[in-house]
Amino acid sequence: MQEPLLGAEGPDYDTFPEKPPPSPGDRARVGTLQNKRVFLATFAAVLGNFSFGYALVYTSPVIPALERSLDPDLHLTKSQASWFGSVFTLGAAAGGLSAMILNDLLGRKLSIMFSAVPSAAGYALMAGAHGLWMLLLGRTLTGFAGGLTAACIPVYVSEIAPPGVRGALGATPQLMAVFGSLSLYALGLLLPWRWLAVAGEAPVLIMILLLSFMPNSPRFLLSRGRDEEALRALAWLRGTDVDVHWEFEQIQDNVRRQSSRVSWAEARAPHVCRPITVALLMRLLQQLTGITPILVYLQSIFDSTAVLLPPKDDAAIVGAVRLLSVLIAALTMDLAGRKVLLFVSAAIMFAANLTLGLYIHFGPRPLSPNSTAGLESESWGDLAQPLAAPAGYLTLVPLLATMLFIMGYAMGWGPITWLLMSEVLPLRARGVASGLCVLASWLTAFVLTKSFLPVVDMTLRVDKSFVILWSS
Repeated sequence: MQEPLLGAEGPDYDTFPEKPPPSPGDRARVGTLQNKRVFLATFAAVLGNFSFGYALVYTSPVIPALERSLDPDLHLTKSQASWFGSVFTLGAAAGGLSAMILNDLLGRKLSIMFSAVPSAAGYALMAGAHGLWMLLLGRTLTGFAGGLTAACIPVYVSEIAPPGVRGALGATPQLMAVFGSLSLYALGLLLPWRWLAVAGEAPVLIMILLLSFMPNSPRFLLSRGRDEEALRALAWLRGTDVDVHWEFEQIQDNVRRQSSRVSWAEARAPHVCRPITVALLMRLLQQLTGITPILVYLQSIFDSTAVLLPPKDDAAIVGAVRLLSVLIAALTMDLAGRKVLLFVSAAIMFAANLTLGLYIHFGPRPLSPNSTAGLESESWGDLAQPLAAPAGYLTLVPLLATMLFIMGYAMGWGPITWLLMSEVLPLRARGVASGLCVLASWLTAFVLTKSFLPVVDMTLRVDKSFVILWSS
């Protein structure tokens, strides 16, 4: 019987083969972390993920503020708001594809540092925006930087981390991205939208300052024939008291085995084609859960419903639940099978979305017109007669349903789809296949995010038509 994809092992799939060292003493020296500088290097790198998570949800509090803006150059219609929310994903797709070239051209560290240029420029444009084009360009640039860092940072972290803590450090990029989103939601309670963009510059500047003192990836240096520099970098990361020669030889052997790329003829073979198809399908399904539109328009979603707490507070609470859920998922993922978690995760998200949809359709509407404008000037609340929202606990349903959705996503479809890419893709095809997965993922996210507000508007118009027909 054929082995499942996740059961595949061997040199074609093993990114970091663990050959037994010459002696137990050497194994202890390599496997035990003797130098805390590797944590500093990891922290410096994952600040880019923090900025990515921050930039992704930047529109959540900003769109409602701009829809209420009295400045005609900055007042957003529904169509403009949908572009402002979705153009980030186009930049992220371009950044992810660029990483396929920059990772090998500049190296992992320099690619991450390069992302600071479009990121800082994007935040500056949004902070000083005097028109829609500045907002869209700034959003695109931060998206490009986010896509670039999302592709480069996990590679850098996995290549500098010792085997004993590689799994733990490998979870830090996702955790920092979620923490960045939570920070944006929290700052949105205190700062106006321009100062939110100014605050986004801080992690970018700290990242580039710290990374300038960090070494490049020893693996990248070896792939460029800079053996002595690679040995010095590995010694700096592991500490002077650790014998790094055995690990250095492992990396050398691994680089030699992965020096050639897969050919087109090989790509059509089942053992290469099927894993790529599975990875692509998983990335598409992950976006089809609707996670990106929910994060981008989170406050607008709460604005459109009758909720007990202020929408800004609801968004911040959901951000905190997301961070907690990711932490729990990281600790418990290996206790259950991947397939089981995917089914459980999908069932939870379905129940949460169904509950929220039924509440919005049949539940009470907000007293005041919604802050999310129509395609030109109508608000969501103008499309149906606003009803008095009761102050009872029923209005906690949107918050609880969204929290349940985020928990379900973090349990399975969030982390597992990324994990499968490293588990099922053959090494020689991993670079190209990862680029295809990133492109498919972000283009799907763009379609969903761009169409979200117009679809909501159309749905409410249909509901209004039915109400008029029924009443007549």
